[in-house]
Amino acid sequence: MQKSQLFIGLFCMLFCWSCSSSRSGQYSIQQKYAPSELQEDAQILEKILESNHPSLYWYTPKEKMDGYFAETIHGIQDSLNEVEFRNRIAVLISQIRCGHTIVRYSNQFIKSLSKNRVPQFPLSIKTWDDSLVVLANINAKSNIKRGTIITSINGRSNRSLLDSFFKFISIDGNNDSYKSQIVSNNFGAWYRNRFGADTSYVIGYIDSAGIERKETMKSFRPFIIEKPKSDSLQKLMSAFKIPTKREIRKARRNAALSLTFDDTTSTAYMHLAGFSINGLQRFMRKSFRQIEEKKSRNLIIDVRDNGGGHLNNSIRLTQYLAKHPFKVADTVAAINRNFTKGKYIRQSFWFWFPLNFNTTKMEDGRYHYHRFETKKYQPFVNHHYDGNIYLLQGPSTFSAAAVFTASLKGQENVQLIGEETGGGNYGNSAIHLLTVVLPNTKIQVTLPLFRVVLDKDRPMGRGVIPDLLVTPNSFAIKQGVDLKLQVVKEKIKVKIKK
Repeated sequence: MQKSQLFIGLFCMLFCWSCSSSRSGQYSIQQKYAPSELQEDAQILEKILESNHPSLYWYTPKEKMDGYFAETIHGIQDSLNEVEFRNRIAVLISQIRCGHTIVRYSNQFIKSLSKNRVPQFPLSIKTWDDSLVVLANINAKSNIKRGTIITSINGRSNRSLLDSFFKFISIDGNNDSYKSQIVSNNFGAWYRNRFGADTSYVIGYIDSAGIERKETMKSFRPFIIEKPKSDSLQKLMSAFKIPTKREIRKARRNAALSLTFDDTTSTAYMHLAGFSINGLQRFMRKSFRQIEEKKSRNLIIDVRDNGGGHLNNSIRLTQYLAKHPFKVADTVAAINRNFTKGKYIRQSFWFWFPLNFNTTKMEDGRYHYHRFETKKYQPFVNHHYDGNIYLLQGPSTFSAAAVFTASLKGQENVQLIGEETGGGNYGNSAIHLLTVVLPNTKIQVTLPLFRVVLDKDRPMGRGVIPDLLVTPNSFAIKQGVDLKLQVVKEKIKVKIKK
């Protein structure tokens, strides 16, 4: 009986998979979904968030959040394509003010987009406050060069453009600098998401003489490299050394983790692009041993592009630098041990175990992760660093990376230099991140399980504020100068002279 049931179950799974595969083959980015399907997706999402999101009402009261859901659901009266529906859900989710709760397109949308040569925006742009400054231009003959200040695009002012993008972006609390960084990461994609793909763009800009001008630029289509024919494959392989998967992984790791020394100023420079990179703990052990051998008096740790990752690795790095025992958080708590609509939540089966075996229900009715709330972490004795520490941070410093800089802020030998972090200084919702896949559109929403209050005495709503604020400017971008790193190097030189 059990074998026959297993066979039937496997047959049904294969049948459903084949059906879904055939449907995905017919997928079109512009296909429409019926209002009833879209409303069902939004209602399921509401039930899941109400049951499992630990901070749904942290910044927005329940009455208002309920109103946003009702407005979104009842406002769907016509058929919508995936972009239109995803945008409505993104606006809704942004009201939670949780940077870990983000909305992504379906896998079928992403796959379809990658296969089609969709017209692309011709400029790469860095944005902060109301500023738009060019980082790169696909057209080398254009008058708009790196460092050029943009004043408008297709008649829309900088502020109106940014405001139209920002409403779709989730942040921790009230930190708009993080929104600017997210837009900077792919300005063209945000423009296309909001206004569609245009064939040309009228760019308003300031020329080298300080005069405002306009230039019309055409969009471009990305190249698609076709697989070479078998007769030419051998020639291609003989002409170029194709890297192995191992070599590719090593190159990526080296770009994400690096340590260099400047013997003239007795300075070590460490770059950490994330806390979930393979080999990170080995890299840290080796690095701090080398720093000790070199007797470097100054240590720069660059986490400007560190979006977080494993909290244990963030803690480990802190142990090499902290002068006193420290605790990670005052509160790490979930609101439920079980999952509502669990069939729409990837990994829900596996995350049931830590929720039920690693947490304790407390008087507040929440399930607390006591390991992070009570344990005092001791600074390492071996290869501990006691010299001058400069932490470079910015809007992309998020989650566990913001926890790292916040934990060292105020220590007498530590200076935080750069911009406000994207990750919250008071706390965030994180630890375990699951993915909700809505049944009809397959749009994906990240679901954090734990509310993390790092320090209840810190003010809510902002990122970690640097000790020395260094903001971007168009001149530094034009010259290709790393302004924040330059400021640190100048500080070290001044200290040496004294």
